[in-house]
Amino acid sequence: MQANESTIRAVVEEVLSELGRKPKGNPDAGRIYGQSSLKKGGIPVISAGTSIPASAGSVHHGSGNWGVFDNVNDAVAAANEAFVKLQKKTMGDRATVVRIVKEMCEKNADLWGRAEMEETKIGRVDHKIEKLKIIKLVPGTEFIKPDCYSGDNGLTLEEYAPFGVIGAITPVTHSLPTLAGNIVNIVAAGNTVVFNPHPSGAKIACTGVQAFNKAFADAIGIENLVTIIGKPTIESANEVFHHKGVRVLLVTGGPAVARAALQSSKKAIVAGPGNPPVVVDYTADLEKAAKSIVIGGAYDNNLLCIGEKEVFAEQKIFDPLMEAMSRHGGFRLSAQQIETLTKLAFSPPKEPGGHAILNRDLIGKDAAVIAQQIGVSVPAGTQLLYGETDTSNPFVPEEQMMPFVPFIRTKDTQHSIALAYEFEHGFGHTALIHSRDVKTMDEMGKLMNTTLFVKNGPSMAGLGLGGEGYLSFSVATPTGEGVTSPLTFTRKRRTSLIS
Repeated sequence: MQANESTIRAVVEEVLSELGRKPKGNPDAGRIYGQSSLKKGGIPVISAGTSIPASAGSVHHGSGNWGVFDNVNDAVAAANEAFVKLQKKTMGDRATVVRIVKEMCEKNADLWGRAEMEETKIGRVDHKIEKLKIIKLVPGTEFIKPDCYSGDNGLTLEEYAPFGVIGAITPVTHSLPTLAGNIVNIVAAGNTVVFNPHPSGAKIACTGVQAFNKAFADAIGIENLVTIIGKPTIESANEVFHHKGVRVLLVTGGPAVARAALQSSKKAIVAGPGNPPVVVDYTADLEKAAKSIVIGGAYDNNLLCIGEKEVFAEQKIFDPLMEAMSRHGGFRLSAQQIETLTKLAFSPPKEPGGHAILNRDLIGKDAAVIAQQIGVSVPAGTQLLYGETDTSNPFVPEEQMMPFVPFIRTKDTQHSIALAYEFEHGFGHTALIHSRDVKTMDEMGKLMNTTLFVKNGPSMAGLGLGGEGYLSFSVATPTGEGVTSPLTFTRKRRTSLIS
């Protein structure tokens, strides 16, 4: 689908004008350094076989400063130059780049995770650190294997070839992990990349890019394999979407930015929004279900797009399930407390039939902090708030990113599945079920037709974390690529030799 520039620009402005707001009460939003122990003038990283000079310290801007650029034209030009050089390198050189990213994320996880938390002010620092440590699970060059066909008429080879420069938009929810995981996939496939990060996570993203690029240059002799806009704006995002030097778009974000990518004339790989429902039927292991819901719904304070957002449980097991939740780190709110929280978390829609307006000051806050906002004190160790609502509560239809999960009492399993289908909204992202009935699980899976369908486990199991498979921080739902891998960023190239 092709749309005119003014249409795309309007949508991009819509999303970035929202995402670019600094958190209320946080005048230093966008800073990394502040009161932490990080030293101004140097990036105190443990690099992969190299040292980082003092000149690569705090994030500077300008041409060629270890990948950080003031404008899109320079960033794309540098990435294109790096792409030409990368084509002359070996698959082993690409593997070296992948290894460097994984090792640096592992070794600097504590430092960079705390820096990201300090800048963005959302989520949990222990999970910020963990998300960097698990970059080692993102697949690399091992996925790039040619296919061969031989016979009486000769030999045909199909190779997975790169596109060129990928233009990537990254979210504030996982600023550096998404960037690092995307680098592993994109460079393993032979591409280079220019990032336009979320404005509220740009500092830590630039810190990572500078450190990576210095190590890449030392290891394989190419600068600017990864470039980034140091001060991302509405204009810079729009330029990335339209720049003739960008061959493919990778967009990870909410509905508006996903819509903008889908309206672009370029090939777009879009990791869009989700509102993952959970069904618990009467055959389920209720203790395991409760534990899984808490683990998934509380992870990084429910910032994950795959995270459990609402639960549909049938009447006959509803009350025992609610009791089990409290044994696994959940704290149950009363009807009055939920009403108070809902009024705090959402404002009424601006127009009839519109979406409730989410209070962004609550996004990614700890369960104890949110409870305190409504005058409730929760026990130490509380991971998740939960309680019974009906489907009219905005926590059910809206993709809220905070550690409160509504539970809806249903008549039976079929009623639960029907509601799950309704409130997933056709995003095709993620759905979950807890059941011992194979037929029920099969029926729900076919109906939901989501990219991720998790049975009897927490949501992250669908990304190889506690389940089988591989990890990625970009799950392309509306465009159908699914959990992205190096193959996502390749084009098939066929060569035939005739006998």
